[in-house]
Amino acid sequence: MQSLIDKYNIPGPRYTSYPTVPFWDAESFTPEKWEDSVLKAFKHSNESEGISLYIHLPFCESLCTFCACHKRITKQHGVETPYLESVLKEWDLYLNLFKEKPVIKELHLGGGTPTFFSAENLRKLLEGIFAKADIAPQHEFSFEGHPNNTTYLHLETLYDLGFRRCSFGVQDYDPIVQKAINRIQPFENVEKVTRWAREIGYTSISHDLVFGLPHQDWEKMEHTIRRTMELKPDRLAFYSYAHVPWIKGVGQRGFDENDLPSGEEKRRLYENGKQLLEELGYREVGMDHFSLEHDELYQSLLKGTIHRNFMGYSSSKTLLMVGLGMSAISDSWFGFAQNEKTVEGYQKMVEEGIIPVVKGHILSSEDLIIRQHILNLMCRLTTEWDSSNYFDELPQALEKLREMQQDGLVELTEGKIQITEKGRPFTRNVAMTFDLRMLRNQPETRIFSMTV
Repeated sequence: MQSLIDKYNIPGPRYTSYPTVPFWDAESFTPEKWEDSVLKAFKHSNESEGISLYIHLPFCESLCTFCACHKRITKQHGVETPYLESVLKEWDLYLNLFKEKPVIKELHLGGGTPTFFSAENLRKLLEGIFAKADIAPQHEFSFEGHPNNTTYLHLETLYDLGFRRCSFGVQDYDPIVQKAINRIQPFENVEKVTRWAREIGYTSISHDLVFGLPHQDWEKMEHTIRRTMELKPDRLAFYSYAHVPWIKGVGQRGFDENDLPSGEEKRRLYENGKQLLEELGYREVGMDHFSLEHDELYQSLLKGTIHRNFMGYSSSKTLLMVGLGMSAISDSWFGFAQNEKTVEGYQKMVEEGIIPVVKGHILSSEDLIIRQHILNLMCRLTTEWDSSNYFDELPQALEKLREMQQDGLVELTEGKIQITEKGRPFTRNVAMTFDLRMLRNQPETRIFSMTV
């Protein structure tokens, strides 16, 4: 396995979109093209399945040094109301574009720290969203909670508003690792919020664990997993730490890079962690995710409805996902758009009555074909092709895949590729062979985290 790690541990995307953000054609993108693509998606999506909303709530009271999200660090909670008023105004701008009542099927509160906001303010935000929309009967509402500041009232309020899934960021329970990433979080806090969520009636509770953090070794990782199993969350995100300190503002310089596990050590953390999780009853879903068999995420894998987008894996999909808030990314299937990344700039654009997108990409017909292939690989570990979804550079992709086949990572048959169990850790590498945008425009500097 070490020789494979040495061979395939290269910078690569996580493929929450295709094309990936660094390869968007931002020069030809315009707000008008974006609005046209939104309307095209809305007309189809709203009638047949509803739409999804992602709301980015960027504030945190302290900086976690492993985090690469767009956030604002502050202890001043006076920022809550003005920010939420801007989000509701942005929602109104989209409603004016739709010209008919949207049906909300999926909604996710992310950040930042959504539970930085008071329960009362979250209620005001969501009631403002729902007042001008219908809720799909089989909706899925979820939020990310920080175990240190999620209160019983947060959980109860969101449950009353239709939320049934919550995820808590755990990362690691070892005090040395926690100090290095500036995330001091006792097990007792996680235990408390998990117990509360179950008592209230949440049907899917998720914990986020991260491997590859500074000072981590298998002893520490095993301790974290076994402590997590005492609480038996319904699903787990078992993420590979993405070290990207060169990206402005991510705050990943709070520790020495020599403190990070090597590629071999990091892969061992994953392999041992995966084996232990499976022994404890969890099933691997896509990449970086595990769930118990009763959970909807695993069931969606069996049904073939699993989806992947900027929020990660989802048990269902909608054609249109509208991102609200600073830095939020929207997806119309035919295009992507990202909002202004600063709070002040975002609020200014919204006050001026402008949908606050500042860059994006409209997908070509070729992009749409490649997007579906990569989505198939990331969700189902397989993809097929015929005359309807063939692309001119497929023979070159197959040449690269034949080498992976010799290494036992994939199986190639007529018109089909299947990632093997041995190849699972290298799913991103397999997807990269289809990434025409990146292959045609190889970056001169490093822009992605390592694939292993």
